[in-house]
Formats: sequence, structure tokens, C-alpha cells
Amino acid sequence: MDYLGIGVLIIGIAFAIVSIFLIKALNNLANVLGGVRKTVDQLPDQLDSVMKETSNVLHNSNDTLADVNEKIRALSPLFYIVGDIGESSRKLTSSLVDMTYSVKQSTHEGEQKINEEGWRGVYGALALTYYLVQKRKALKSVQLESQTR
Repeated sequence: MDYLGIGVLIIGIAFAIVSIFLIKALNNLANVLGGVRKTVDQLPDQLDSVMKETSNVLHNSNDTLADVNEKIRALSPLFYIVGDIGESSRKLTSSLVDMTYSVKQSTHEGEQKINEEGWRGVYGALALTYYLVQKRKALKSVQLESQTR
């Protein structure tokens, strides 16, 4: 029986050691659960404040949206006026484009006529310039002779 008594004693000591470790672990678990309880107890108050802030934000958003809608209603006639001005300017510019196109066509016909003439116009301009320069020299020489007398 001596062995049996020693075995029971070892089992008892092991059970006591295991119990001590379990007690420490359960105490730590109790502390954690106490912290969770505090957090859960504070949660309704925090949710109430969040809900109040959310309702304030929604109320302010509705007020802002109503103000924006009122201002848009006030500005709508201005947008219609600007649209009408844009349409009028588009019509004016399209008529100007048509007129410009017709002027371009008529000048294109003149350009073709000039191109048909070729270099004659340039030669004529050069000959005219030469003639005017010669006339000017002749006039200057006549003036110098009259001033020297």
C-alpha cells in the first residue's frame, strides 16, 4: 500500500498544481470579461450619441439640400436666358459662316483669274516700280538744277 499511497499523494499534488494554474487562468478570464462588461455597458450611451449626431447630420443635409434647390429655382431663368443667348449666337455665327463661305468662293474665283494671268501682274508691278524710281530721279535732278541756278 505504500506505493498506492505515494501514487495518490503525487496525483493530489499534481491536481493542486493544475488547480492553481486553472485558478490564475480563470481569474485572468474574469478580468477580461469584466472589461468586456464595462465596454458593453458603455455601448448604449455611445450608440445614442452616434445616432443623435447622425440625425443632426441628416437634418443639416436636408436643410442644405432645400437651400440649394431654392437657389437653383432662383437661377433657372438665368440658365434659360444664357441658353437663349447661346442659341442666338449659334445662329449668328452660322449665318456668318455662310457669308464667309460665299465671300471665300467669290475671292477664289478672283484668285483663279489672277493665277491665269500668271506672272504678268508681278512683272507689271516691277515695271511700274522701276518707272516710278526713274521718274523720281528725273524730278530730283530737275529740282537740283533749278536750285543751283
